[in-house]
Amino acid sequence: MNLPVIDMVKTGQNISRLRRQAGLSVRDLQDIFGFATPQAIYKWQQGVALPTIDNLVALAAVLQVRLDDILVTDMAEQIQLGA
Repeated sequence: MNLPVIDMVKTGQNISRLRRQAGLSVRDLQDIFGFATPQAIYKWQQGVALPTIDNLVALAAVLQVRLDDILVTDMAEQIQLGA
């Protein structure tokens, strides 16, 4: 069975692009999310880490897009599901 997997780098590029389109800076997102430092947002944008589910839902609301507009998925090679 082929299952989609999240392309972290492309998703990060999407987050960066959507943030800029919304006219928001990294600092703006840092303030909105209440982060002490901007490192998490930079990691999202670089594709090193993904937002948690709750932060992803909030990010979609802030950017006024659907979750599918943020996440980029690719079909993985054949994945064997355990029985």
